[in-house]
Amino acid sequence: MSDSTMTAWRQWRESPWGRLRYTLAETNLARHLGPEPLRVLDLAGGDGGDAVPLALRGHAVTIVDRSADMLVAAKEHADAAGVALDLVEADVAEHGLDGFDVVLCHNLVQHADDATACLALALAPLRVGGLLSVMALNQRSAPLLAAIRDTDPVAALAALETDQSRSVTLDASQTLHTAEDLGDRLAALGCPVTGHYGIRAFCDYMADDQSKADPAFFADLERLELAVTARPPYPHLARLFQLTGTKLG
Repeated sequence: MSDSTMTAWRQWRESPWGRLRYTLAETNLARHLGPEPLRVLDLAGGDGGDAVPLALRGHAVTIVDRSADMLVAAKEHADAAGVALDLVEADVAEHGLDGFDVVLCHNLVQHADDATACLALALAPLRVGGLLSVMALNQRSAPLLAAIRDTDPVAALAALETDQSRSVTLDASQTLHTAEDLGDRLAALGCPVTGHYGIRAFCDYMADDQSKADPAFFADLERLELAVTARPPYPHLARLFQLTGTKLG
């Protein structure tokens, strides 16, 4: 990963929207995890934003990521928190691990050429009865962003007809999905959806980013986002969605 991309990633992680993404994901996952320690695999887990909170809860967490720079950052993050992570530098298709109680597939499917194959890859190391968490960019959010944040109805109309977008942070093309589409794919793979959550139902549509940096405003925004992450219709409108499912066989 280039220095400029790593710098852009760190800036995003520290931004209000980056912080909300991880707080909301942790809260949603906690609804499905009991007090017992579990083996967790975080695919393309990057710098440990999802992994470290889970390790702090007592779970044994493994990150697989092909970026050595991200894994160095994950170790620094874990060390600062006083927890240990198992870090594996490998492509997510080649790690050879299995028997996990929980698998995270967060923000990976939008970079895959074949969404079904990506989901099958995520399910492979998960034991029967285990929990899968999938996070992806919400196709329905693109027209809303163009119309509300950018005040551009022409771009919003165009966004209705495409599932393609581009990540400014990673400078990469990405495919947008709907929760219904990925949910159907998961069901066909033997992992029916047990939870549907929204990640940032309000934040991304607010054009005033300066206010989000104010601690008091951010605290209010965080409370609002937490209140609607599982409350319809907001999961259908959020910038990202998170699905949980149980592997049946």
